[in-house]
Amino acid sequence: MPEIITDLHLHSKYSRAVSQDMDLAHIAEWAVKKGIAVVGTSDFTHPEWFQELVKRLERQNNGLYRLKGSDNPTFFIPVTELSCIYSQGGRGHRIHIVIIAPGLETVDKIRGGLGWQGNLKSDGRPILGLSAIELTKVIFNASPECLVIPAHIWTPWFSLFGSESGFDSLMECFGEFADRIYAIETGLSSDPPMNWRLSQLDSKQIVSFSDAHSAANLGREATVFELEELSFKNIAQALKSPGGKNRIAYTIEFYPEEGKYHWDGHRNCGIRFSPSETKQHNSLCPKCGRRLTVGVMSRVEKLADRPEGFKPTTPSSDGAGRPPFKSLVPLAEIIGDALGVGKGSKSVMAEYDRLVQAGKSEFNILLNVEPSKLQAMTQPRIVEAIQRVREGKLHIAPGYDGEFGTVKIFNEQEQKAPTGQNSLF
Repeated sequence: MPEIITDLHLHSKYSRAVSQDMDLAHIAEWAVKKGIAVVGTSDFTHPEWFQELVKRLERQNNGLYRLKGSDNPTFFIPVTELSCIYSQGGRGHRIHIVIIAPGLETVDKIRGGLGWQGNLKSDGRPILGLSAIELTKVIFNASPECLVIPAHIWTPWFSLFGSESGFDSLMECFGEFADRIYAIETGLSSDPPMNWRLSQLDSKQIVSFSDAHSAANLGREATVFELEELSFKNIAQALKSPGGKNRIAYTIEFYPEEGKYHWDGHRNCGIRFSPSETKQHNSLCPKCGRRLTVGVMSRVEKLADRPEGFKPTTPSSDGAGRPPFKSLVPLAEIIGDALGVGKGSKSVMAEYDRLVQAGKSEFNILLNVEPSKLQAMTQPRIVEAIQRVREGKLHIAPGYDGEFGTVKIFNEQEQKAPTGQNSLF
């Protein structure tokens, strides 16, 4: 069966700190460049964005949507992210949750159910004074076909297991609905092996999506399905159950060290600590004496009931085991590192567009095109950079306290060498 690459968590131009290019046309255009077959609509609770979805999308026989009057092949699924800020058990919680709906008719019901709980006009990702349990009840009342997925579950400030505002268990967060939470999202700062260490997640699918705030960041994480045929029903079935003919084939991951909250630290003080260093300093910043922002690795260490390096069994026909994953660096970053310039520079984007056109899509280039064929498409240094990423031969300084980690493919000596003079792979 063909592999279907999906990115079901992103944002529209109506969300805070999001590029104005995040409209339907640009999202669809970049999905093709990336090689993504299905994207989320994002932000479906926002009134103006919802009207755009109704006006510009047309439902297909498979239950998915496409742009009206366009030959762009990208399919859309109604998706949004909601922010719940509330008190439970004497403590404040801030949880972000991804909602997947079977259709825009259901979205209208959800909007009606949430309109009195918060100002849906304020932001594409509105803040609601509902608990995760109360929100989930509203969603399932709108349609039992909806899917509720805790977003980027380890992020310190806004997530299910966040060190600053989360819970210690999925049951605490979702209560009676815990069994109807079929999947969790890793977020940029964690990968599947980190989540495998929690036995409480054994029955939950692990998915990864970009949470993109600009079109160029689509697919920086993604989930790849194998489906009998592409449809909403089959995607939902694959998310609900690991067995059967519809399933998750693998996820595409950021290197988690590159995420903004992988390690602990204080950005303002320039302090970045591993979990062991944080323990040595009693979780306090040695410069200012205030509590460090505890990142994903430390939080995993606290909640895990399995050792680092734990590996589940491989997937079988009855759904046992876990799908594999592939860790990648976005192509623009690879090109920028190879050329020694920023990923957003004109020279990088020109080479990116040329290479994507020659190689059909970004994911096809990163995952499938053989080095010998890549050599006919681009510079030797870029070919070597792609190969090093595939082999995980990288230099990474972990992210911390809201600061992205830095990924370097070539070391300082190699960067100073003229293009083409670094060692051949």
